[in-house]
Amino acid sequence: MATKRDDDELRKGDKVAWSTHGTETEGEVEKEITERTEAAGRTVDASSDDPQYQVRSDKSGKSAVHKPSALKKK
Repeated sequence: MATKRDDDELRKGDKVAWSTHGTETEGEVEKEITERTEAAGRTVDASSDDPQYQVRSDKSGKSAVHKPSALKKK
């Protein structure tokens, strides 16, 4: 039986979209975060069981961090 991460796992360079203030933003995955760290100007409470992803907006060039559930592969 395949796990969710097999098919839906995000990788560096993947094109993704997410919602920002009611608008869809597109960008690229920069890295997977699997431990508590500082990223994109905030503390990210991630773990290997609950990873988050640093993404860079195509439009603004800014970085943000999102849970996988907030990101949609393009």
